[in-house]
Amino acid sequence: MYSNQLPPSYRRFPKVPLDRRAYAFLLDFVTVWFLSSFFQGFIKDIVFVFIWLILRVIIVEKNKGQSLGGWAFDLKVIDLRFLRIPGLKELAKREGILGFAALLAMVGLNINFKNGLSMLIFITPLIMDCVLAIGDEEYNQAFHDKVGNTIVIQTKRGFSLDLRLKKLWKIIKEKIKSRPNKQQTYQDDYYDYDDDYYDRD
Repeated sequence: MYSNQLPPSYRRFPKVPLDRRAYAFLLDFVTVWFLSSFFQGFIKDIVFVFIWLILRVIIVEKNKGQSLGGWAFDLKVIDLRFLRIPGLKELAKREGILGFAALLAMVGLNINFKNGLSMLIFITPLIMDCVLAIGDEEYNQAFHDKVGNTIVIQTKRGFSLDLRLKKLWKIIKEKIKSRPNKQQTYQDDYYDYDDDYYDRD
């Protein structure tokens, strides 16, 4: 059905860190979950799938292989055979599998810990899909990637959200560290002033 052998030209593409790919998926998942949360019952599930296909199929095909999460974290999907943006058919096949697993995960998370076993059962398909990507050390292909014959690669086109957040966190930490030093400087100046005052006596 699909081949694990990638063309030599794939070698030039940098490997995507799994955490960055997970963040991109999580952003898409939370976005679709939030938008579908305004509905109830079976309609909510239908809306979830509908928005998922728009975000992960139509937008990806029109936006150079990037969903919202892909753009935020500088990732895009390409077709293995032609090394180009997948068509609607390939994306629909890929996202049909991932979208169904995401839908089950949403149902499981809505159950929450009221029924831990049911929650685990609903989340398991998504976990299994992701485990395949972790186990594929060379290509990081999840099950939906293999079926859709796609790979996720890094691109310079995007917002670099994770890098911006790391830079912001670094600035915050530096400011926090600098505060005690300033307080100590003020204390030293205060005591130096007292020493000079008593020396005059």
